[in-house]
Amino acid sequence: MPLHIHDTLRREKRLFTPRDASRVSLYVCGPTVYDYAHIGNARPPVVFDVLVRLLRRTYGADHVIYARNVTDVDDKINQKAAREGVPISEVTARYEAAYLADMALLNVSPPDIAPHVTDYIPAIVDQIQAIIDAGCAYAAEGHVLFDVSSYKNYGALSGRNLDDMIAGARVEVAPYKKNPHDFVLWKPSKADEPSWPSPWGEGRPGWHIECSAMIEQTLGLPIDIHGGGIDLVFPHHENEIAQGVCAHGHAHGDQAHDEYARYWMHNGFLTVDAEKMSKSIGNVLLLHDLVQAMPGEVVRWALLSAHYRQPLDWNQSLLDQSKRTLDGLYGVLQRAAHIQPRTLPSDEKLADTHPLFDDLNTPAALAELSRLAKELSRTLNKQGDDDDLATAQIEKARLVDLANLLGVLQANPDEWFSGADEDLKVEVEVLLNQRAAARTAKDWPEADRIRDRLNELNVVVMDGPDGATWRMKG
Repeated sequence: MPLHIHDTLRREKRLFTPRDASRVSLYVCGPTVYDYAHIGNARPPVVFDVLVRLLRRTYGADHVIYARNVTDVDDKINQKAAREGVPISEVTARYEAAYLADMALLNVSPPDIAPHVTDYIPAIVDQIQAIIDAGCAYAAEGHVLFDVSSYKNYGALSGRNLDDMIAGARVEVAPYKKNPHDFVLWKPSKADEPSWPSPWGEGRPGWHIECSAMIEQTLGLPIDIHGGGIDLVFPHHENEIAQGVCAHGHAHGDQAHDEYARYWMHNGFLTVDAEKMSKSIGNVLLLHDLVQAMPGEVVRWALLSAHYRQPLDWNQSLLDQSKRTLDGLYGVLQRAAHIQPRTLPSDEKLADTHPLFDDLNTPAALAELSRLAKELSRTLNKQGDDDDLATAQIEKARLVDLANLLGVLQANPDEWFSGADEDLKVEVEVLLNQRAAARTAKDWPEADRIRDRLNELNVVVMDGPDGATWRMKG
């Protein structure tokens, strides 16, 4: 089944056709490493991890190259280092390590390339010079600024009109800017900040130019897919396009944007209890804390539960439902532990038909995963003949195949349940003791109440000669 993805630039769902099927390229804006990532920061790496898995399945693992950058020079990094009295590199190394550890708990595979800004300063300087030479940037008072009026298609990605933006500008404009929306490519550093030599004086790059230079250096132009959060469409990605094409003299071409990235994908906003995350509100949820309090797969499932382009509201109900669903799926796999899944021929792989090919429809794919688990559970309940065994082998293979694409059900089922919440274990054991006492006393209303509570907890009770045991539903 061919892959279709929604292209932000063209505002429509398009058939994905890579420039070169033997080298499919993807770039996603990565972390600025000055603190722990919040839960909203986790949505892009999880979403695009699924896309990368799908691309590798489709084109072959060796034919997909995925880059996700690390911004390791930034005002917030400088401020953090100054407050702690430590070198910049100590701050960035600490939080990059934490970010990667937290991503691993979400089953996010590392990118093929993780370019760091500080490793690409010479390339950034060269690209800025190329933009100046093309007549699209100018130096002023130690700064280099991009002249937005020089790029014909500025605003195409975000759908903004440059004349309207200039007319509606309400910010104080630096005296050295020609236009209010001209943006910094290079700026002077303060005495206590990191700096690098350049033709325009000691300084450091602006935020937008970093990605443009690293994309060209690591992947080459044009890349196939550029991804990131919807908050990056303007100004970051809009400015990336302008820089990237102007550096190569395409400022006046109608299709200049195609010389930079062929498809643009953006995930929607994440709110917390229907409110935007804000330090002033006090509802910023750090991923680092969440993965200490619950399995990373629960967080991943919750992040994939809404279509990537739609808003996602993060709340306790979402997490509870995600945990219950995963418990049920792991319960099926636990019961099917003795089943050896068959190797599926390529023409039978679920990956050829499932909803991920329809603009990465993860909610439908998660629903399909649950449907496959129910099919396997029904077959296991039959405890039948060799035909049932063969059916179970195929059903388990399809379940595992789709789970691998989604990056879930990656733990051993026994280990998953051994890590069950201690409070849950205690409550279930208390309920089982109460259940035994109610049945002995023939107190059927009490026994019914306990049964209902066990159902709410997603627990199955199994009575045997040695007493009752339990497992999570599957």
